[in-house]
Amino acid sequence: MIGHREAEKAFLEAWQGGRVHHAWLLAGPQGMGKGAFAERVARFLVTHGRSCEAQALALDDRGDDASARLVDAGNHPEILRLARQPKDKAKELARNITIEQVRQMIRRLHLSLSLGEWRVIIVDAVDDLETDGANALLKTLEEPPAKTLFLLVSHSPGRLLPTIRSRCRTLRFQPVARDVMTTWLHDLRPMIEMEEVRAIVAASGGVPGKALALVDSDVAVMEKKLLAIAASGDPENRLREALAREVGGTSNRARLELVIDIVPGLLSRIARERPIAEIAPILTQWERVQRTVRDAIRGSYDGAMVGFEIGNCLAELAPRAERAAR
Repeated sequence: MIGHREAEKAFLEAWQGGRVHHAWLLAGPQGMGKGAFAERVARFLVTHGRSCEAQALALDDRGDDASARLVDAGNHPEILRLARQPKDKAKELARNITIEQVRQMIRRLHLSLSLGEWRVIIVDAVDDLETDGANALLKTLEEPPAKTLFLLVSHSPGRLLPTIRSRCRTLRFQPVARDVMTTWLHDLRPMIEMEEVRAIVAASGGVPGKALALVDSDVAVMEKKLLAIAASGDPENRLREALAREVGGTSNRARLELVIDIVPGLLSRIARERPIAEIAPILTQWERVQRTVRDAIRGSYDGAMVGFEIGNCLAELAPRAERAAR
């Protein structure tokens, strides 16, 4: 899978050398498929068992057929998962993984293996653990049971207890290069115009999951509107007012998030096209955009205000003649 190649290589080298660490931290941006990678590792371990096999392997090799069928059915007894659970009968998920979920997992660890040679615990995401749950997990990581592998998915490893991080081997999932992302998305969605593909890739920041989420989001259309503000300076505020209306209100939150995703790539493109002497003002507006977004998240998150202020930042990048007209 895209973005998994280096992580897969690192894990398989450890496995073939008989050096599988008892806990692995899968760290990187949300949308990199870290949870999917954890599932692939779990499937591989419970279907292959012993390490040091001579032949070259891949994580998706089927291995033992009986175990593979159990994994495919979601019934393998030695794969345990911790994740946020739905609230009562509602679709909304709880804010955290609870201490009781961790305790139930620990009780399972005291039982003997019923099938195969490995037990795998996937925590997706470990960032969601309650404080008491994180402490309970830490105690288990300090004295892990034999033949037990913890796969801890983390979108924000800096928020974790340092003692948890220190007991894990870290696999970092880096954003994918733009040309690789472009080829991948074009192959995956050949019906999308190449101009739209490039706009999506730029807005995704090299994160495949975000790119897929942006496929039906009219990225190219919104990008043209933002570029129009940066090119003209919007002397009568009409474009900025239209942008504010388009992203304001709760019902337009997804469109606001789209604008927030697009702007960094847009500023990067403008910087590449301008003379070196004009880079500093672009960096100033980039910092202003980031500050606006941070302040909005901390406060009331007024979408219209955020949209208009982002428009102001782009308008400041208009060529001097257009700015003078304002």
